Amino acid sequence: MKKILFGLSLAAVLLTSCAGEFNKVYKSDDLGYRYEYAKQSFAEGKYGRAASLLLDLITVKKGHDDAEESLYMLAMSEYMNRDYESASETFRKYYQTYPKGEFAEQASFYVGQSLYEGAPEPRLDQSPTIGAINAYQQFLDFFPDSELRPKAQQRLFELQDKLVQKELLSAQLYYNLGGYFGNINSNNESNYIACIVTAENALKQYPFSKWREDFSLIIMKSKFELAENSSEDKRLERYRDAEDECYGFLNEFPESKDTALAQRYINKCKKVIGD
Repeated sequence: MKKILFGLSLAAVLLTSCAGEFNKVYKSDDLGYRYEYAKQSFAEGKYGRAASLLLDLITVKKGHDDAEESLYMLAMSEYMNRDYESASETFRKYYQTYPKGEFAEQASFYVGQSLYEGAPEPRLDQSPTIGAINAYQQFLDFFPDSELRPKAQQRLFELQDKLVQKELLSAQLYYNLGGYFGNINSNNESNYIACIVTAENALKQYPFSKWREDFSLIIMKSKFELAENSSEDKRLERYRDAEDECYGFLNEFPESKDTALAQRYINKCKKVIGD
């Protein structure tokens, strides 16, 4: 027990000593001393300390020989400290200030990488995802021969998949809402139509998506439910449309686990249409 208490006391002393040293450096008027300490902190993986010092130094060092390195090191410190929003802004500032600088290629890549790391799950607003896609695309345009190109391209595919997922979730939500109201009414109809429009637009924008079958399935189901929930004057036309969609689904996905569902829909449509 005494050994444990001694170890804890020693750790506390060391932490206090380190904090005291950092405060001394932070308050120092010696810019060179502060800069070297920031570089040492960065090298040792103490990114929070490095960022705190560099945030002040990039202003006072503007125009100095090490201003460029300071700005890039601040951006990388923020990135390593998982402050992705700040990192993306600082990397962008570096690239705009030093478009032909020593770290221009890396900075351009890490604008996208920072936004990629901070991108939310598909259910949430995807503005950061779109920003990351644009940043990676800009990087690929400006540095087509970069060694980071394969990684940027892979990230682009992942981010585009996230946007597709967002559209699929939206379509599924509209479909579920269509069935929520139960009886035939305008709410059912508008939700099924919204589902169809959302899914069809996604297929046009992302024709080679790995969720193509999912979109096609939900379009087929929505068109059938739309026919089922239609007023008498629209019923026949919508059953014909649903039947065509079912045949289209079977032709494109003959091995789908939902072929039996498509066939049941076709049989029901034929009964109504009278073919």
